[in-house]
Amino acid sequence: MLIIGIILSFVGLVYLCWLLFALAVYALPLFAGAAAGIAAYHSSSGLMVAIFVGATAGAITLIAGQIAFTTSRAFPIRLVIALLFAVPAAVAGYHAAYGLSSIAVPAEIWRQAMGVAGAMIVAAAASARLAFSAPSGDGQGAAVGSASDRLPSATRLKARPVLFRVGWRADR
Repeated sequence: MLIIGIILSFVGLVYLCWLLFALAVYALPLFAGAAAGIAAYHSSSGLMVAIFVGATAGAITLIAGQIAFTTSRAFPIRLVIALLFAVPAAVAGYHAAYGLSSIAVPAEIWRQAMGVAGAMIVAAAASARLAFSAPSGDGQGAAVGSASDRLPSATRLKARPVLFRVGWRADR
């Protein structure tokens, strides 16, 4: 029974670490939402309105950043948008990795190294998640149509809603 408890505790710790680093990617929308929510709360709006304002501001920040990154073609603009998302994520990743490493690592130099490694990993994940979050188009608009519209009807695949797809099959 003691072994099962130790194993489940380890699995729970690994899951919480994964969740912490997965959520650190969204540091900029979280900060924008928290700032807007606190500003709304301090303007005597009430707790429920402040929560709504904060959630709305965070969602708008995330969606606007994804749309701006997807629609812009210029590399410097895309770089600035990616850095706007990656820098707060790197700070959050550094503090998360440094805090977790201070539990088990006694040497300060190794804690700093793990913090820097966590910052780089989370910043790269934030940039990648921003880059791959929205579908990329060919820039010609919706009037052109998709590639399946230009294929003969015999070669089109039938679209079905699929909840979980393990592999791709041609007969679907």
